[in-house]
Amino acid sequence: MALGDPYITLVELKAYLGITGSANDTQLTDAAAVATRAVEQHCERQFNKTTSASARVFYPETCRRAKVDDFHTTTGLVIATDNGDDGTFETTWTTTDYQLEPLNGMVDGESGWPYYTIRTRSTGANLLPVTGSGAPLQVTAQWGWTAVPVGVKQATYYLAVDLFKLRETQFGVMGTNEWGLVRVRDNPKAMALLAPYVRHPVLVG
Repeated sequence: MALGDPYITLVELKAYLGITGSANDTQLTDAAAVATRAVEQHCERQFNKTTSASARVFYPETCRRAKVDDFHTTTGLVIATDNGDDGTFETTWTTTDYQLEPLNGMVDGESGWPYYTIRTRSTGANLLPVTGSGAPLQVTAQWGWTAVPVGVKQATYYLAVDLFKLRETQFGVMGTNEWGLVRVRDNPKAMALLAPYVRHPVLVG
């Protein structure tokens, strides 16, 4: 699946709901798309992938660590910094300058995670710039996840079903279309499944 594609297909959603006819195909297609956008907004990340590298810029957190968008492979990876704050990323890093995390592609025992942290090596030649007016870090990568996690896909089913059932009302729904707004937080099962994938979880206590 490419970036922007729904996490569930029309065929999959119809099978999930036990629908065989085509009378509701448009509404079901819209429900899958809106549910996908709601998942992405809630988690602040996309779970599909690109298969060609493109450049994005970022502000590092510190001179030794930067959080970036998810990328699923090191093929085509280029990390460069703008040390002169002139919009030119003149310093290209070597693999001895940085470490990619999460290590081994695992988070809390789950494999298949993409890279989203760049950490400088103590023996490397470079540090991440943290001053200046412009974003000093440029990463060229194949963005996204190798595969949509099972929990994310299941949560998308839950939300799509909610949307389809609520298609004639303007209430109870986040992510917009003719049905109004659908809120992930209103579906406890979806919330629980998506919790491990939220980039900036709200801490309580």
